[in-house]
Amino acid sequence: MSRTRTERLVNLVICLLSTRRFLTAVQIAATVPGYQHDPHDVRDHEAFQRKFERDKAELRELGVPLETGTASAFDLEPGYRIARRQYALPEIPLEPDEAAAVGIAARLWQHAGLAAAASSGLAKLRAAGVDVDPQATLGLEPMVTVDPAFAPLTAAARDRREVAFDYRVPDRDEPSARRLQPWGVVCWRGRWYVVGHDLDRAAARCFRLSRVVGAVRTVGQSGAYEPPAEVDLISYVARSSGPVERTGRARVLVAPNRAAGLRRWAVETTSGSTGDQLVLPYADPEALAGQLVGYGPDVRVLDPPEVREAVIQRLKETAARHDVVAGSAR
Repeated sequence: MSRTRTERLVNLVICLLSTRRFLTAVQIAATVPGYQHDPHDVRDHEAFQRKFERDKAELRELGVPLETGTASAFDLEPGYRIARRQYALPEIPLEPDEAAAVGIAARLWQHAGLAAAASSGLAKLRAAGVDVDPQATLGLEPMVTVDPAFAPLTAAARDRREVAFDYRVPDRDEPSARRLQPWGVVCWRGRWYVVGHDLDRAAARCFRLSRVVGAVRTVGQSGAYEPPAEVDLISYVARSSGPVERTGRARVLVAPNRAAGLRRWAVETTSGSTGDQLVLPYADPEALAGQLVGYGPDVRVLDPPEVREAVIQRLKETAARHDVVAGSAR
């Protein structure tokens, strides 16, 4: 969703929350920024109507209780308003830094492909009178990457549609075809997984999104199945993944009095003039690299080479993404 459309939807929500009477489309067009048009120009008016219909559908999809009715029996055109009793939020006393953190979370959701959830949350907070800045950074620039299969699988789980995809496991050279009724997508230990009912095996299964090969194909109609009630997707992935055997050992140099989390994790610590050397147990070099880069210049990997290279690759990818973001902002 574009920033212009998001702002228009937020303004529409605020407008419809600010009145107890039904507002017609004409009244809304004259009130909400983004709907300005020439009502006497047929093409311009038709464009407004299409835009307004899309926005109404978007609000309802986001869970906004949009009501349709008339202010009196003499009104010929229906009007719209938002049911306050269903949409009202309790008082939300956020400090400035907390409001900024909410803005960061919204940006994270949008990077992760969850723009609808971000827009819904921000619209409700603004309508409740909370000044939330989605551009706030607090000195951070959140960057979240997801696998290509993330968007189609989350959409299929939401719509209850069966999917088909090719899946590669480490001990096989060729991917195999899988058919799944997805229940949901979750993140576990830095990896994204989809959990659902495997139609070919007639049992629950979870699949790591990074191992999905090619496009995810939707099959059949929406609402084709119902997932089990109160299923705990994270627990299922945790059980399927099994215990982690941290047989590897990484040696890192940590700046004095920094990286307390790593210090608690270390199995060995040696103090030195330039910092402290920590020995960290690990199972997956990529997962360890994802944790180490979060400490920035306070941590430097000494060995083994596989962890050092994984960290360097992570930093290169982050720098490349920031270059793209900076370039698009110019």
